[in-house]
Amino acid sequence: MASSIPNEPLIPEDDSLAFSQKTKAAEFFTSLLHSWTGLLGVAIIFILLFLSIFGHWIAPYDPVKTELTAKLLPPLTDGHLLGTDHLGRDLLSRIILGARISVIIGLSTVLIAGLIGTVIGIISGFFRGWIDIVLMRLVDVQLSFPFILLVLIINAVLGAGLKNIIISLAIGGWVIFARVIRSEVLALREKDFIQAAVATGVSRFEILIKHIVPNLFTPMIILASLQISSFIIAEASVSFLGFGVQPPTPAWGNMLSEGKDFIFSAWWLITFPGLAIIITALGINLFGDWLRDTLDPKIKGK
Repeated sequence: MASSIPNEPLIPEDDSLAFSQKTKAAEFFTSLLHSWTGLLGVAIIFILLFLSIFGHWIAPYDPVKTELTAKLLPPLTDGHLLGTDHLGRDLLSRIILGARISVIIGLSTVLIAGLIGTVIGIISGFFRGWIDIVLMRLVDVQLSFPFILLVLIINAVLGAGLKNIIISLAIGGWVIFARVIRSEVLALREKDFIQAAVATGVSRFEILIKHIVPNLFTPMIILASLQISSFIIAEASVSFLGFGVQPPTPAWGNMLSEGKDFIFSAWWLITFPGLAIIITALGINLFGDWLRDTLDPKIKGK
């Protein structure tokens, strides 16, 4: 007697998809656990986020309160772990609160610049023709200007302050996203599944929404993770020059600016904020490199 073969799959489609997603998530975290650079990057980013959220409760002193009788105290003096500045403000407290400024600027700028650049890159790469020519010439013109100089000019027009430095960095930084995303779109257009969709009469809008955009998430995430540190360093540079976040608001860049006049008499004023910037940039770059190595199929296949 012949046995009947069920038409339904042994594993329901929804369960199969869920299992596949769980497997990918497990592979992702396993990869992280086996990468010391990825773990170090995650640890630094976790500390940075923790300080930015809970800094007001962790800081041992008021970061903007001046106490001239305690000015320029060296580290490990009178309860000041990292010493005090020229106005008697606790340096550790100011560095802790400065982490919040760096996180806000880094995330806000990469979100705005990434959104603008991604939209322009998609339009340029997908529609091609005169739109591509005009947009890419605009990108080329902007890239001919040094990034920091362009940000300084824009910020000088807008004025100093947290909101304006974010706008300035976003206007200066969208071009990187536009160029990278355009290249990804151009590569996707040549893929077999896109050509098959075109051959079967699928509309351009449907191809864009269902096939192009979903395949851009990985390069967008990788690029964003790598650009955050660049924006944080750029903000510190602009604030160091006096065009960014203004005192007494604690930001690592303006702390460096204030400390440069005491570089020989009070070395800690410039050393510790500088280390905070370096460690933050290092942690984000390590995580970004690991993320790229993990998610980019071209690198994973090697």
